[in-house]
Amino acid sequence: MSDEAVPLTDATLFEVFTVVSLFLVALLGTVIAYQAYRGYRRNDAESMLYLAIGLLLLTLCPFLVNIVINTATDMARIVTVFAENLSRLLGLVAIMYSLYGQH
Repeated sequence: MSDEAVPLTDATLFEVFTVVSLFLVALLGTVIAYQAYRGYRRNDAESMLYLAIGLLLLTLCPFLVNIVINTATDMARIVTVFAENLSRLLGLVAIMYSLYGQH
């Protein structure tokens, strides 16, 4: 994919599949995070809350960061990649805390 926006009518099949897969990851991650949050509310298990936060940071936030930075700003691609990776890193830390943290 190039750095410039491509109209949907001009997008290659690979570009369409890439965007669809990114959307599905964000959607499924959000659904699973919601279920973890429901588990937190139902059982008052703090670890489930951190799991939900971690999943959102791992799946939904990088998608949103990519969309917001690429549509609202003219920043270099490296800034987007850094922000996405930072979100993923924080998500993994939250999930790790949900598994090994103080409960």
